[in-house]
Amino acid sequence: MARVLSVGALRAHLLAARLAGPIATSREKSLQRYRLFAARDPRVLLGLEPEGEWDVPELIGLMADRCGVSRDPETVSGQDTIDPERTIQALNAFAVRLRTAAERRSPVLLGTGHPDRLLGFYASLASALSAAGCAVLTPAQGQRVDITTRFGVRSHSLVYVRGVALIHETGAQHTPGAPGVHTHSPLPLRAALSAAVAEGEPLPELVIGDHGWVCGAGQLGIEAIGPADTDDPALFVGQAEGRVAVVVPIDDAVRPTYYSPLTRYVLNRACLSQ
Repeated sequence: MARVLSVGALRAHLLAARLAGPIATSREKSLQRYRLFAARDPRVLLGLEPEGEWDVPELIGLMADRCGVSRDPETVSGQDTIDPERTIQALNAFAVRLRTAAERRSPVLLGTGHPDRLLGFYASLASALSAAGCAVLTPAQGQRVDITTRFGVRSHSLVYVRGVALIHETGAQHTPGAPGVHTHSPLPLRAALSAAVAEGEPLPELVIGDHGWVCGAGQLGIEAIGPADTDDPALFVGQAEGRVAVVVPIDDAVRPTYYSPLTRYVLNRACLSQ
């Protein structure tokens, strides 16, 4: 049986793995994303349609409140910082949502735009929720999804790995074992929901994921939870505006194994440990 992680041990792990505390994400990158979000650039909206104006000073204030980044607008370089206490609080709220879904045996949909880092995290959640009686949905398996990238429109296939949706670029040479490609787009989520409706399948009552999976679901009124880095303000704006239920502030690009203690912690808190 996996060792139960105490709050103190979790905090220590967050800092040691640089999931929180000083993280790899630069202040410059975050500020650039805040400027793009304020300008309503769809690349950083992630499927969200903000109700507020959200200029850069407001975004800095929001991210300081939700993540613990510097509130000083004159701080324009260096590394961002995430307060581990805020991460732990959000993980506790995340666990509550998982437990509620399990108790209700809610249909759930899991998807990621960070399969190289977060696939294992989500797959463990999918397995635990399935064991608790939740239907882990897999609509639009193999469906084509065209996404505009900086290289032009690229065709992708929506696939499910261990119950988690991700995309592969159609026709590309894949490295053996590569889990999929990175994306911020909400289009895979929309394709999955459209296919579920067309095929008469259940719609999810909870979406677990990141990037466009969370923002896209929240925008459509579906309960959505997931992690986000300091350079992805859309999820935190969605939470502030009441359309995203829980956002966990963490660095979303560390080694995949570093997320395993977070998995153990939230499953234990949700009484879903396997």
